[in-house]
Amino acid sequence: MKDDPIDLRFPGWVRNFSLILLSSLLLVLSFPNFGLGFLAWLALLPLLLALSHKSPSHGFLLSLTCGILFFAGFFYWILEVSGYTLLHHALLAVYLGPYWGCFGLAFTFISRYWNISAALSVAPFIWVSLEYIRSNFSFLALPLALLAHSQYQYPSVIQIASLAGTYSISFLIVMVNSALASLFFEWQRSLLSRPSEIPSTLPLPALGGLKRSRGGVILVMTTASFIIFALIYGHIIISKPITGKVIRVSLIQGNIEQTKKWNSKYAREIMEIYTDLTLQASKDRPDMIIWPETATPGSISLNPSLRTEIRDIVIKLGTPLLLGSAQHQKFDAKESVEFKYLNSAYCIQPEQVEVMNQRYDKVRLFPFGEYLPYQRVIPWSLLNIRESVNYAAGEEFTIFKLHDFRFGVTICWENVFPDLFRQFVRKGAQFIVNMTNEARFGKTAAPYQLAYISVFRAVENRIFVIRCANTGVSCIIDPYGRILDSVKDEKGQELFVRGRMNGCVIPLESNTIYTQYGDYLAWISMVVSLGVITNAGRRKRQTLT
Repeated sequence: MKDDPIDLRFPGWVRNFSLILLSSLLLVLSFPNFGLGFLAWLALLPLLLALSHKSPSHGFLLSLTCGILFFAGFFYWILEVSGYTLLHHALLAVYLGPYWGCFGLAFTFISRYWNISAALSVAPFIWVSLEYIRSNFSFLALPLALLAHSQYQYPSVIQIASLAGTYSISFLIVMVNSALASLFFEWQRSLLSRPSEIPSTLPLPALGGLKRSRGGVILVMTTASFIIFALIYGHIIISKPITGKVIRVSLIQGNIEQTKKWNSKYAREIMEIYTDLTLQASKDRPDMIIWPETATPGSISLNPSLRTEIRDIVIKLGTPLLLGSAQHQKFDAKESVEFKYLNSAYCIQPEQVEVMNQRYDKVRLFPFGEYLPYQRVIPWSLLNIRESVNYAAGEEFTIFKLHDFRFGVTICWENVFPDLFRQFVRKGAQFIVNMTNEARFGKTAAPYQLAYISVFRAVENRIFVIRCANTGVSCIIDPYGRILDSVKDEKGQELFVRGRMNGCVIPLESNTIYTQYGDYLAWISMVVSLGVITNAGRRKRQTLT
């Protein structure tokens, strides 16, 4: 077994911390509100340099620290949420950091017991495997801050998501970083062959133990081929026109303060705001008017007068209205009578007598906001996490009908889950409406981060995505991931402005590879990662014997 090399030119801990700090900083800058997505293509390079020739335990700690720094910076906006403290923020970063730590552990293990070229080649597979696990790990699933999400501004790059999902973009980003690291190591190897030419302050690990390998050349050539393919494919796709029958929609952004939404004394004011904006929108004769999540100041299923008022608006305008409202869950006689709500979307049409005919109940609830996971088992109170409003999850992926077309509705953060979104499309949805309320996050990067994730849902399934938010960002995204328009004020501000927007969508039948087969790349990545790690373990045993 080779010992960790000692770099006498520069204090090792300073070099390592500087490199991982640089990686975390570059990645934070890649996402909104900074939006410097091009930085992601080299942001992991400092981390990979720091990991070179480290022991697995050292690699885990370095990557863990880098991950904690990144997630603490990325999720700074959660501190805007009432009741969310620095303790909770620290717990979030400490929970998410080990995913990166596992990347460093696997990378250094393979590097030490196989070689650095093998580690760099398998790095994209390891990264995607961990992103997928993080995105689907029970109630702790959090598919935000994926590397791919930094590329929302580059339509030509992200079109490959229709082939292998958003994870394919993360895969490509890590692949490019690995190829750059391979080229850097080759450059350093050439320097080590001429010691007199090495700058005395060069803050890099010694790589004298590396042997020239064809693996690095193959990695660079393969990466270049993938990049060329992605760009050519993306250019061809976005050059195609989008054709079909147009549906006109109006988005209503009420901009209701979070403190007023559930306060009954503001109920009349809230309804007057939505009614006035809806009457204005109806003058453009849209095919459907959309209100955001839980727009009504109360439940239209529990409040007959509110239900009648909504119904009268629809009849008066003669236009279908899609809106969000909570409703009381119904229980069978044999079940508990515990009082719970369903977070629901209703499509009310003029020709229908009963407003409940088309309804979708939110399937993926937000943990700690809409329910406490395993609250009878886990003592959340010890972490100062209190019980919130207790909602129940829906059970069906409802497909709504509008004229001759079909659409699905996702509520709040459901759009961040690619497989959940895909289920609506597989069931026949020709476009998707995401209704949400992000008032609690204030004027931070959160609404933009969540809105731009919908860009990838549109590309993955090649359909239009409509996003209607209480305080913004309300927008329409085309099947190529381009934001066509959004609700703005006269100064161009999108957050915490009251207004409406008229736009058009084209209902489309999705037939993408991703829609049909889902996250197959993530499963392939896990198989490859486990295979390579197992092989490295076998080599370790051979070395020890």
